[in-house]
Amino acid sequence: MKNLIINLKKYSFLLKQLVMRDFKVKYKRSFLGVLWSLLYPLLMTAVMAVVFSNVFKFSTPGVSYLAYLISGLTLFNYFSEASNLAMSSVVANFGLINKVYMPKYIFPLSKALFVGINFLLSLIPLYLVIIFTGTGLNIYHLLLPYSYVCLFLFTLGMGFLLSSVAVFLRDMFYIYGIIITIWTYLTPLMYDINMISPRLAFVMKFNPMYQYVNFARTIILYHNCPTAGQFAGCAVSALAVLALGTLVFKKTQDKFIYYV
Repeated sequence: MKNLIINLKKYSFLLKQLVMRDFKVKYKRSFLGVLWSLLYPLLMTAVMAVVFSNVFKFSTPGVSYLAYLISGLTLFNYFSEASNLAMSSVVANFGLINKVYMPKYIFPLSKALFVGINFLLSLIPLYLVIIFTGTGLNIYHLLLPYSYVCLFLFTLGMGFLLSSVAVFLRDMFYIYGIIITIWTYLTPLMYDINMISPRLAFVMKFNPMYQYVNFARTIILYHNCPTAGQFAGCAVSALAVLALGTLVFKKTQDKFIYYV
């Protein structure tokens, strides 16, 4: 841990440059630029709300379906985008790795931070929907950063794990696309978990993304304080995956150079 902190301080300038580079590349020649981080979630949520509430007749009794939908999608979209970018981060920077020494974990970390900044911007449309739908604010919103930090740590751990595997197995880029699609539908983003059978719902609650989404919705939609079990579920899943991803990355990083 001490060496990690020292390296983060030593290479903080490089980390900052990598994050800034990603911003420049993403919004290059874009007329609206960063505004897309605000408009995109609003537009996508509006379209999905119309489709799922009118075509598939999904509903969430007692709460706004629009608020229900965006509160889940905001968190899941961060995980999906950040984990995908982190997965390719080492392979995409092989040229830089071959030229100078630097801690390789800085590449997945920079992706998680870059998408994290966009995630913070996406909270603006989330709160606009909360206000527009009359969902309202409450004191427990002060606890939301806990779930965001846990989600970041979980995503970072997945980024370490995926980026390590992708170096040795390039098929992972295609496999993970299928995995993330399945993961999307196994997380109750568009539907209420009470719509499915109790047995399947019990199994789905072990899904880490369900833990983070459910924690946020307990506060945002139902104005309740999350239970001790919800706090523990978020922390345990985040720290477990972070530990696993860090271990795999550390064990394999010295071999990356042989798989350029």
